[in-house]
Amino acid sequence: MGTYICTICQYVYDPALGDPDGGIAPGTSFNDLPDEWVCPVCGAGKEVFEPE
Repeated sequence: MGTYICTICQYVYDPALGDPDGGIAPGTSFNDLPDEWVCPVCGAGKEVFEPE
């Protein structure tokens, strides 16, 4: 499970950490994030993230 970076604000989604504030448990891969998940910093959708 690699990290993914938001191409808008540079937030890095790390599967080892998840997104606790967004209800995403540690260990959740980027591909397993719900379609409605958005960047916790800028609100962009998953489609703007790229593998880091």
